Amino acid sequence: MNIQEVLSHKVKEAVKSIFGQELPSVEFQPTRKDFEGDITIVVFPMLRVVKGNPVQIGEQIGAYLQEYVEEVLAYNVIKGFLNIVIDDVFYLNFFNTIKETPHFGFVEESKEAVMVEYSSPNTNKPLHLGHIRNNLLGYSVAEILKASGKKVYKTQIINDRGIHICKSMVAWQKFGNGETPASTGLKGDKLVGNYYVAFDKTYKKQIAHLVAEGTDQKVAEKEAPILQEAQEMLLKWEAGEPETVDLWKTMNGWVYKGFEVTYKNLGVDFDTMYYESDTYLLGKDVVEEGLKKGVFFKKEDGSVWIDLTEDGLDEKIVLRSDGTAVYMTQDIGTAIQRVKDHPDVNGMVYTVGNEQDYHFKVLFLILKKLGFLWSNKLHHLSYGMVDLPSGKMKSREGTVVDADDLMADMTQTAATISEELGKLEEYNEEEKQSLYKMIGLGALKYYILKVDPKKRILFDPEESVDFQGNTGPFIQYTYARIQSILRKAESMGIDISNDAKISELHGKEKELIKQLQLFPDTIQLAADNYSPALIANYTYDLVKEFNSFYQQVSILGESNEEKRVLRVQLSSKVAEVIKDAFKLLGIEVPERM
Repeated sequence: MNIQEVLSHKVKEAVKSIFGQELPSVEFQPTRKDFEGDITIVVFPMLRVVKGNPVQIGEQIGAYLQEYVEEVLAYNVIKGFLNIVIDDVFYLNFFNTIKETPHFGFVEESKEAVMVEYSSPNTNKPLHLGHIRNNLLGYSVAEILKASGKKVYKTQIINDRGIHICKSMVAWQKFGNGETPASTGLKGDKLVGNYYVAFDKTYKKQIAHLVAEGTDQKVAEKEAPILQEAQEMLLKWEAGEPETVDLWKTMNGWVYKGFEVTYKNLGVDFDTMYYESDTYLLGKDVVEEGLKKGVFFKKEDGSVWIDLTEDGLDEKIVLRSDGTAVYMTQDIGTAIQRVKDHPDVNGMVYTVGNEQDYHFKVLFLILKKLGFLWSNKLHHLSYGMVDLPSGKMKSREGTVVDADDLMADMTQTAATISEELGKLEEYNEEEKQSLYKMIGLGALKYYILKVDPKKRILFDPEESVDFQGNTGPFIQYTYARIQSILRKAESMGIDISNDAKISELHGKEKELIKQLQLFPDTIQLAADNYSPALIANYTYDLVKEFNSFYQQVSILGESNEEKRVLRVQLSSKVAEVIKDAFKLLGIEVPERM
């Protein structure tokens, strides 16, 4: 039981004993630095239950706690805030119980499973900066949910069919001269992406030509010959025409190999894959069932809809008049299929940009109306766009911020800044390159993940690779510094296997233990809120607290052997928590720097 749980129980007991009232909950916050105390009980919310002066109420509760809770040494009341001083022995005992615990704060996996979907790219172009935020968020949330005790399946649905891939296929047939990733040395996703751009350029030229000959702009956009070829190809694919299907399989195969390289470099993975070419017909049977149950209704033209006006939304089509599915139909069917494939799944997280907020409100509501119990545990992990200082990304013009290029640029930026700072003189070239990549990717991931997912980000590569401030490299550098301390401690023969025999803590030691104490709750809070930002900013606070400790107390130079042992143990545990927290963000830490 942590100190908040102990105090919460006793505060409720005090209110019952002194005032004869039941207190539903107790609000805590860290004690402000300018007041004495370790934890603060906020009295104001109690006034809903206990009438009176908040200072007097605080004084009475404080006196009760001091008498009946052995960990409480003293208290003081400032306005409506009851500041509690906790005995050092409590923190020492806590630290001694966790210092040997591997992955402190992580919870054992339960039987309840959740599926986290992220990435879900189109197969007509490489992954870009927006995909990077998507992948980092989805992967990190999956890892945080796992650490919080959930069983997690990581998945994606690959958008491998439709007009977009047919555009690349038509352009390759027209302009490709049979070239392949092997013959060009290009990654497959980049090669296919080039033909998507080539299609668009030709399409625009054809529109301009038709308009110049007197065709109306909108008519020209529909009648451009290359678009009609792509539409014909889509019909052939849907009819299963062998030559078209073979080309589709070949070009998608190139793209998948390219994606694999990007995912590996980014450090994300998946347990299962779904393909739109397999799922696009799913959901039609469910619509028929829903019609029988009265969940859906049919219009005069034969199209099927759902009326969500009573829920504050509008009418939504789920089947066209010609019987073909819309995206909503497919998403309904895919969600149901995933639960059939993984019967232990009791919730899903969809990592998709905020432009799809409305879509997911509708999807979740439809699944609820269809009677699926797990529909109450569906979450749209909605996120904002990422911009670079140079401006917004565009894909059709070929000016997309390519994910591979950005990762390579981040590695180069890390190399330039590291060399300027002269931090890597003892490294050989191979070690340097490995470290540059670790620092560069760490900077990229941390910069993106430290921001609340819902917020739009202006990503500044150089600012992200700063070795000072709230950045990945600053935290990585602190971890490496601790490893250096631990190596020196080992060479000095300092034995840290036993508990340090002391009864009083330096203020900085106490603050560090208090910060460590917050890690398990932070993991649970991050899981409940689907927010890697909570883990990122907790880690920064821990590192700031450690650096303050490092500057104000002597660690290896401490003359008292027991204090020296405790300080080395503390340093070791802080490093462990940094490493575990960064693992939840998909970031590696260097042993030296």
